[in-house]
Amino acid sequence: MPLRFCLIGAGFWAHYQLAAWQELPDAVCVAVCDCDASKAAALAARFGVEGVFDDVERMLERTRPDFVDIVASPAAHPELVRLAAAHGIAVICQKPLADSAHAAQALLAACQAAGVPLLVHENFRWQAPIRAAKAILDRQAIGAVFRARIQFVCSFPVFDNQPFLRRQRRFIISDVGTHLLDVSRFLFGEFSSVYCRAQKINPGIAGEDVATLMLTMAQGETVLCELSYASRTEYERFPETFLFVEGSEGSLELVRNCQLRLTNSAGTQVTEAGPPHYTWADPAYEVVHGSIVDCQRNLLAHLSGLSQAETTAEDNLHTLRLVDAAYQSADTGHAIQLPRPSNSVEKPALGKCR
Repeated sequence: MPLRFCLIGAGFWAHYQLAAWQELPDAVCVAVCDCDASKAAALAARFGVEGVFDDVERMLERTRPDFVDIVASPAAHPELVRLAAAHGIAVICQKPLADSAHAAQALLAACQAAGVPLLVHENFRWQAPIRAAKAILDRQAIGAVFRARIQFVCSFPVFDNQPFLRRQRRFIISDVGTHLLDVSRFLFGEFSSVYCRAQKINPGIAGEDVATLMLTMAQGETVLCELSYASRTEYERFPETFLFVEGSEGSLELVRNCQLRLTNSAGTQVTEAGPPHYTWADPAYEVVHGSIVDCQRNLLAHLSGLSQAETTAEDNLHTLRLVDAAYQSADTGHAIQLPRPSNSVEKPALGKCR
């Protein structure tokens, strides 16, 4: 039987989130909720969802879903996660899970006390070119990695679709930076220190729109993470993530149009690693939208008791600690040393949703 879920939030991303869920036959949306009932009704009508609510608790009591998918703004995450946990309902939540690692740890504790899984929808690591790059690195086609650069640099008018981002005092590091720091961990492992410089170029926003982070690993390997919504380039790079990875035996580049360029003693091999095509995906976001289905498939397998999700709340805490350290470094002007990730963190049971 498919798992029944409720979607909370009917804004810009909810349309693509729900479209992606409908690609997976083992999940069915039974209700949509938004504080603006008209938005919830419009989204539900578009995707043939029966239930429409403007009150989350009433929705949970009436529908008793197997899980909720929280696609509301980050400020609403704590209340919504706790409410679902109080009703014994598993949670998938958009990133950033919370505004700090400490706050995220409290949400995880609430879910653990309630005996329900808490998973994070972190889809950037599921982009087709990122997965392809990981496969190349894992087979050591460029030897041992000693340095890398990862870039999300563009001038895309992101505020047009998500105007609330203008008001966030912590903007690009918390928003896109959470994605890129998770990708960095996925590709290279855990880091021992962070040094960050942040800037606000756009005078009409509250937070930073440019940031440069240097991440250091235990053996001295470095990853430079560059973020910008203020960069005018020859061609608009949004929404692509670029990579340049140097290893003892060669290099790997992820460049425009999802092209991977592997250079080693055999020469340079060029491959295309474009995203799967979905009719509902916005062409301006295609490589990102194309990753949502695989991310959700991974989370759904966890909730169905079939396999471990990659982006549990426990794992995401390591990413949020990097985000916190980046802001601390930007505020103080100093590199921030990170504790070694503990192997003693309790892993959630896989068992099926209630």
